[in-house]
Amino acid sequence: MAYLPHHILEGALARLDTFEHQLSSKWRENTNRRTLVIIVILGLLSMYAYLFLIRPPDQFPLQKIITIPAGESGAQISNLLERDGIVRSALTFRIMAILLGHARDLHAGDYLFTEPLDVYQVAHTIGIGAYGLQPIKIRIPEGATVRQMATVFSIELQDFNAQHFLAQAQPLEGYLFPDTYYFLPNANENIVIEAMRQDFDLHIATIQPQIEAFNKPLSEDVVMASIVEREANNAQDRRMIAGVLWNRIERGMPLQADVTLQYTLPKADSQLTISDLQSNSAYNTYTHAGLPPGPIGSPSIESLLSTVTPVKSKYLYYLADHSGVTHYCATFACQLANEQEYLGK
Repeated sequence: MAYLPHHILEGALARLDTFEHQLSSKWRENTNRRTLVIIVILGLLSMYAYLFLIRPPDQFPLQKIITIPAGESGAQISNLLERDGIVRSALTFRIMAILLGHARDLHAGDYLFTEPLDVYQVAHTIGIGAYGLQPIKIRIPEGATVRQMATVFSIELQDFNAQHFLAQAQPLEGYLFPDTYYFLPNANENIVIEAMRQDFDLHIATIQPQIEAFNKPLSEDVVMASIVEREANNAQDRRMIAGVLWNRIERGMPLQADVTLQYTLPKADSQLTISDLQSNSAYNTYTHAGLPPGPIGSPSIESLLSTVTPVKSKYLYYLADHSGVTHYCATFACQLANEQEYLGK
């Protein structure tokens, strides 16, 4: 057997080692380049995905109710969300719902978003049915008319239809109780009317013995209470004025209350003109004796109670001076004297 000289073998091994080192260096260099390219590509893809697929749309609808109808498929829900500007891509939403395990249990209903959500958050929200609806506090003041109520509810409730409300509520003028209510933002006019009507019945039940003892129809009590509500400034005056107005009714005298005629005007606090006072409106209690045909607003429970527990007196007239103090008279001559003394007429 032939043997290579030792120095030749060492030289071959050295060259082999050098070649291996060069090959390894090139491989590492290429690997680093490939890794860098892959990282750059992945970064660009991630940026694209976030900018155009994941992040909230620029015009994300805040404080607006979004309704997902019952029975909608995943594809229909996805398209609806894209159409309404909740997500940027219907397909991305569907993929995210699948990844989160919500593909088959997306919840229908009304959703309210208070901040922009990305597609992951939207899929999670709808997947667990986190509707985001919080009750809204709405105050209806004493004496408010159904027209005034319609304005208040239209501002606060997104699904409230003022015209539909007025059509149903006009016959219930006086029987929708003025109170503080808490409605969900998606409450409609039917829910509002039902709640206010029930509230009226609950309050009436608390004074039912006094109503029965007074022995007048509730319809008359409510009409009178709605007038007292607008005419009186405090509890004592409510009972006194109720007594005066019932006295005029019993004597067949016209009530001569400005507030009943003002009810027919566009603004309830409008100043009456001579033409108004001469009008043939059924609510003109200067030209028509007795009660007007219906309530002129929603009376408080205090006015309702005062109406059925009036202070008995001989008074037939009253007026409030510039400081709000009410003065009463039994005769027209006394009333004229009070007008001169307290109002300078």
